Amino acid sequence: MNYQGATGYLFGLQKFGMKFGLDNITRLLAAFDGPHRTFRSVHVAGTNGKGSTAAMIESVLRTGGIRTGLFTSPHLVSFTERIRVNGEEIPEEEVVNLAAEVRQVAEDMDDFFPTFFEVVTTMAFLYFRKMHVDWAVIETGLGGRLDATNVIHPEASVITLIDYDHREFLGNSLAEIAGEKAGIIKQHRPVISADQPEDALHVLSDRAAALDAPLLVYGKDFFSEVVSDEPGSVIFNYVGTRRYNAVTLPLAGLHQVTNASLAAKAVEVIQENHPALKLDIIKGLSQVCWPGRLEMISDDPPVLIDGAHNPHAASVLAAHLRRLLDSQFKRIIAVFGIMGDKDIRGILQPLLPVANEIIVTAPTYGRAATPAALASLTASLGYKAKSSPTVAEAIGLAKSLCREGDLIVVTGSFYTIGEAKEVLGHPGVLTRLRE
Repeated sequence: MNYQGATGYLFGLQKFGMKFGLDNITRLLAAFDGPHRTFRSVHVAGTNGKGSTAAMIESVLRTGGIRTGLFTSPHLVSFTERIRVNGEEIPEEEVVNLAAEVRQVAEDMDDFFPTFFEVVTTMAFLYFRKMHVDWAVIETGLGGRLDATNVIHPEASVITLIDYDHREFLGNSLAEIAGEKAGIIKQHRPVISADQPEDALHVLSDRAAALDAPLLVYGKDFFSEVVSDEPGSVIFNYVGTRRYNAVTLPLAGLHQVTNASLAAKAVEVIQENHPALKLDIIKGLSQVCWPGRLEMISDDPPVLIDGAHNPHAASVLAAHLRRLLDSQFKRIIAVFGIMGDKDIRGILQPLLPVANEIIVTAPTYGRAATPAALASLTASLGYKAKSSPTVAEAIGLAKSLCREGDLIVVTGSFYTIGEAKEVLGHPGVLTRLRE
């Protein structure tokens, strides 16, 4: 299969949408003799922070000399961001080769129609096997219980903060959503959790008890305290199995301290169960890189991107912007592009009060809310927005409004901020391969 055929296959899978269940992925991996059984793993689920937490765990493992894999989604600019070995993105030619390989096997199976995410998950596991990965950190795509990644038997499961998102798939209550996330907990394997809302924690506790899985909860079994909060980094002390002082995390936002603490506890659990490993939490966290979260992508003019796509993430971003207004900037020019199936009102409500100029737009993606719909909802909340049909035009408008002391903020969806990075000079590979 040539390049065009392989990429066309992946593009074509996207029209079938999402489908939950483990039957397809189990059949597909069995046809390849179980590549997911060739490496140890850590599984990460949650509503917010799971990508950051996964990246932090991987960074600590990698800096400890372990050959690592990292599987995350979605990507910001390049599809190759999703699959990494030792911190390096999968080469484009490997994407083409693996897509062709999976397609041939899938099309030889009777009555078999895998989804985009099932195929990509299989490609990741095949690549990890080919590259002789020792440990892989695997982020769930959506939920956990029926997510295609939930075929692994991890050394530890990590569940970041649970909040409302994807209600049409995961449920309308925190208990229901937590039940889906709790599906990644495995018998006798430790689970590390954020300090969850009571309803969610109750579900996790019951599931862990039923599986005799040790449950370690942030704020109860391990702790952290902030030392300093700078525009591009935070310093904190961590207390778990042992105490680590002045841990430097080169990511912006106080919320990352919780994610880093979850990562540190996961590493401590791994170290306890595999004492031959020599893992340095301070070194590993100090070298983590995770774009798209409170990331400054331009200095002239200043442009910050953040993938806040649900109310909790929007509230975290709003709090960070208030700190920036107190210390560094005079005005915020906000560019919003949000998916139509999200809680748009809940995303806009905490952010509109900190914005001096509001621009609404839409990324090139079928689920995106129209600028007209965003403008109408913004008006119903008492604010006036300018509209731009594309992200490129929205950024152009924001630049024309920007003056000394202003900060342009692009947010509302990972699709929106990914396009913003492209517009501002970050070329991508297979950028439109989004499920």
